[in-house]
Amino acid sequence: MANNIAEKRRQQEEDDDEEDGDLDGWGERNYADERSWEALQEDESGLLRPLDNKAMYHAQYRRRLRSLSTASNSQRIQKGLIRFLYIVLDLSRAASVMDFRPSRMAVVAKNVEAFIREFFDQNPLSQIALVIIKDGVAYSLTELGGSPESHVKALMAKLECSGDSSLQNALELVHEYLDQIPSYGNREVLILYSALTTCDPGDIMETIQKCKKSKMRCSVIGLSAEMFICKHLCQETGGLYSVALDESHFKELIMEHAPPPPAIAEFAIANLIKMGFPQRAAEGSISICSCHKECKVGEGYICPRCKARVCELPTECRICGLTLVSSPHLARSYHHLFPITPFDEVTPSRQNEPHRRSQKTCFGCQQGLVNPGNKPSLHVACPKCKQYFCLDCDIYIHESLHNCPGCESLRAS
Repeated sequence: MANNIAEKRRQQEEDDDEEDGDLDGWGERNYADERSWEALQEDESGLLRPLDNKAMYHAQYRRRLRSLSTASNSQRIQKGLIRFLYIVLDLSRAASVMDFRPSRMAVVAKNVEAFIREFFDQNPLSQIALVIIKDGVAYSLTELGGSPESHVKALMAKLECSGDSSLQNALELVHEYLDQIPSYGNREVLILYSALTTCDPGDIMETIQKCKKSKMRCSVIGLSAEMFICKHLCQETGGLYSVALDESHFKELIMEHAPPPPAIAEFAIANLIKMGFPQRAAEGSISICSCHKECKVGEGYICPRCKARVCELPTECRICGLTLVSSPHLARSYHHLFPITPFDEVTPSRQNEPHRRSQKTCFGCQQGLVNPGNKPSLHVACPKCKQYFCLDCDIYIHESLHNCPGCESLRAS
C-alpha cells in the first residue's frame, strides 16, 4: 500500500512538472509571437503575406538621407567634427517598467551600446561620457574618453533601477563638466528619459537658461510620454525632442544623433587647433600611464610634447593638455565635409531604356538585380557615374564606405 501511494505521488509530481514545462513553453512562444499581426500585409489579390522589412527599412533610410541632403544643400552648414557628448541615462524605478520588452532599462542599455560604437565610428575625433540618474541624484559613470569598450563595460556593470529621477541634478552635473570644454568643441547632451516626473531641489528653469548660456545642445528621447519640461529644454538649447513608440523606433531615434549636428553660429568660425600625433610605445617598455595612474608594459602612446604615456586615442594629455590624435582619425572625419550625393531610385521606365537593359547586376557586390520570374528588384543609380547598386550596397556606401565605387573607378581610369 505504501509503495502504491509513493508511486501515485511521484506520478502526480511528474505530471505537474510537465504542465509547468508546457506553460513555460507557451509563455516563450507568446513572448516571441506577440503583435505578430503587425508583420503581415494584404497584397493586391487580398491575401496576407509577410511585410518586406528590407524595402521598408530602405525607404525610411532614403527619406532620412534626402532630408539631410536637402537641408545641407539649401544653405552652407558647418558641422562640428570635435564633439563632447554626455549621455544621461534615467535609471530610476520608471526604467524597470516592462512596456518595452524585457524592460526599458534593458532596451536602453542594448541600444546605447550600439550607439556608442556607431558614434565613434562616425566621429573619431569626439569623446563621450556617461551619467546616470537614480534615487534623485545624478552620478558620473565615466569621464570623457574615446574608448567605446571602457564606456560599455562601465555601463553594463551599473544596470540597477531605484528611486526617483531628477532632471535638474543631471543638467547641473553635466553643465559643470561641459562648461570647461574649449570653444572649438561642440557641447552636447543626450538624455534618455524614462520617468514622467522630475524631483528637483531648485528652479529648473534657471538651470536651463544656464545651459543655454553655455551653448550646450540638449536633446531628449522619452520612453513614456511627452513632457513639457523636456520639450522646453530642447527648444531653448536647440536640441531635438522625441518620444519612442517601440524598440525599433527608439533605435532609429538614438542613431539619428550619431552624425555630427550643425555647429552653433557663435562657434562656426575657423579655429586652429594644436594637435599631437603620438608614437606607439615600444614593446616591453615599462612606464606609468597618466590616464589611470597605473604601471603598464608595452601599451599606449607617447605624447610628443611632454613624453607622458596615454592608453588610448583620441584624448587630451593630462600633463600638458595637448590634443592627441592619429592620422586615420583625421582621415575618417573628412567624409562629413563632402558627403556622397543620395542615389536615385531606378523607376520601371528607366529600367526599360535600351542602354540600361544590359546592367543586370549590382556594380558593388555583383549580385543580380532580377528577382525570380525575371522581375526587376528595387535598386538605385548614382547620378554621376550612372552605375546601378542594390539596396544593401546603397546603405553600405553612404553609411560606411563614403565613396562611390563607380565614380572611383572612372577617376582611376
